[in-house]
Amino acid sequence: MKNFILYSFLTLFCIGSLNAQDFRAEAPKPGKAKRIQLGKAEEFVLKNGLRVIVVENNKLPRVSFQVFVDVPVREEGDIVGVSSMAGQLLNKGTSKRTKAQIDEAVDFIGASLNSNSNGLFGSSLSRHKDALLEIMSDVLFNPSFPEAEFDKLKRQTLSALAQQKDDPSAIAANVVNVVRYGVDHPYGEIESEETVNNITLEKCKEYYNTYFKPNISYLVIVGDITAKDAKDAATKYFSKWQRGIIAKEEFDTPEKPGSTQVSFVNRSSAVQSVVNITAPIDLKTGSADVVKTTLLNNILGSGFAGRLFANLREDKGYTYGAYSRMSSDRLVGSFNASANVRNEVTDSAVVEFLYEINRIAEEKIPEDEVQLSKNFITGSFARSLERPQTIANFALSTARFDLPEDYYATYLERLNAVTPEELQEVAKKYIDDADMHILVVGNKKEVAEKLARFDSDGQITFLDAFGREIEDMGSALPDDISAQTIVEDYLNAIGGREALAKVNDITTNMETSMMGQTMNITSQMKAPNKMRLAVDMSGMVVNETKFDGQNAYVAQMGQKVPVDEATVNELKSQAMMFNERSYISEGYQLELLGIEAIDGKKAYAIQIETPTGNKITEYYDVSSSLKVRSVSIQKGPQGEVTITTDFDKYTEVEGAGVKVPFVQKTAGMAPVPITMETKSVDINKGIDDSVFKVNK
Repeated sequence: MKNFILYSFLTLFCIGSLNAQDFRAEAPKPGKAKRIQLGKAEEFVLKNGLRVIVVENNKLPRVSFQVFVDVPVREEGDIVGVSSMAGQLLNKGTSKRTKAQIDEAVDFIGASLNSNSNGLFGSSLSRHKDALLEIMSDVLFNPSFPEAEFDKLKRQTLSALAQQKDDPSAIAANVVNVVRYGVDHPYGEIESEETVNNITLEKCKEYYNTYFKPNISYLVIVGDITAKDAKDAATKYFSKWQRGIIAKEEFDTPEKPGSTQVSFVNRSSAVQSVVNITAPIDLKTGSADVVKTTLLNNILGSGFAGRLFANLREDKGYTYGAYSRMSSDRLVGSFNASANVRNEVTDSAVVEFLYEINRIAEEKIPEDEVQLSKNFITGSFARSLERPQTIANFALSTARFDLPEDYYATYLERLNAVTPEELQEVAKKYIDDADMHILVVGNKKEVAEKLARFDSDGQITFLDAFGREIEDMGSALPDDISAQTIVEDYLNAIGGREALAKVNDITTNMETSMMGQTMNITSQMKAPNKMRLAVDMSGMVVNETKFDGQNAYVAQMGQKVPVDEATVNELKSQAMMFNERSYISEGYQLELLGIEAIDGKKAYAIQIETPTGNKITEYYDVSSSLKVRSVSIQKGPQGEVTITTDFDKYTEVEGAGVKVPFVQKTAGMAPVPITMETKSVDINKGIDDSVFKVNK
């Protein structure tokens, strides 16, 4: 290292001593961008209207085939998600092959095959291309849409949605589309449990039968194959595909809000705010401004070198990263700037976002900053050309969007010609800090009030997790409502203190499924604070927890697990039946956070701090007074995790006068959400103390 430093100083000394006219006295000027010699893409059209694009590349003995169905933009309405589900079902079985047989045939030739809402993609060694194309054409023309696979896919989709429902980033990713495009535009539709449950197998088949037609499709072939062989293969395997008439819907173009509008989605347990500053922009694919906005966005917020990153992370330390995106589209483009920031600096982060958006429009960007960004984009573009698939994608985009034939060949020429004045012009044209949607998903109590000053009329619009507008519930609390009265109303709703006090013991048997295996959960509790929880699979107890009132025992797969004092204290709290009865005393601290929308219904949100210091947010339905959700943050092997449990189908236990939830859905505890269904509940059957005995 010392030698390197010495060499550096000597080099600087020598350069400094040269005459000012020496060629090393200043950085070399960038050369003129040249027209790119792109690889040749051969194109032809089959009689049925299928457009075929072929990019020959013989470096490796591999070939890929993409069937791209250019489905027109459409509304899915109350079955949002049907196109995705239909696409995933395509390769799950045909009239002559089961899913297993398809997978086996693909694996046998060392190939890959995937399907989605826009078609198929497969690749293999070039010598196996006919075998692959036979499978692909079978999948394309003869999908059987097996019901068992449909049911499995629906369960997986619902599980994924359940896992995301309390994830602020996932919520923001959905709601930002509603805010930007509006609920009446296809781009503003959100997949939900409700829409997925509305999807039927017939609707999936209808999507396929309506849109999978050759006259709106492309076959892209890349790799070790000649144009002649590609044409022969396309004709052999795809010429029987029948044309169809495809209707195209017309939609109004979403417009900017006209002034700054703030929307907020409350997540009481959030320790960070997800900030999005966004607007639709009239930037069509292939327009003359696309290259300019690409350069502009690279300077503003494309990554580490962007102004947003330098400001919000490097200078202010508000976030790990701040980014922006300007996207073109055949219908309507978009601008979006985003970051995850700490609660206490959310409003300050918004100030800096708006400052940078305003600055890039009002101040001409220095030439050296523009050139640095041009160099970066040029390098990325050049590297992308090393992949034959890039040439194919260029050809596909040129055909889809009716671009000039030399659109990509002249890309760097047009990029290099952009001036700082033009960048300022497009900045003023497309992004305006006073005409944006500001969407924040976070903790309303800690954040929302500080954001009202950014809204043009000072009124924040509150939304639920699906972008539906709700009233400002925080100011709607009656004077006679408190956290204590809400808990008392809940206790009355499940039977009342008198009935609950008569419960001496309770045994609950539940069932769930994980990775295709059925698990049985047995919970036994006895007053005042004894508990046993056992989880068994295929007759074998895989987890057991016992607490006898003072001592705890935990075992996994029959092996005893060490128990620390914190675990003992937590079990002491959990072992109390209907422990909500102790919320008014016993060292609990309650705070009423306000009213939130849970699955479209109003619920009181209460933060509860347990005697051990843990914080839980619980939600009680305003109408029924029943507890509908509990959210806690717990430490796991990979750090803190948010555990969300929903309670549903409260049912009165026969002869006890007490209601308990018969369905519990938990997300965050395992890699996938878990739904536990109660099979039986027994109260006051007399559980012997030996059940809870802990051997020291």
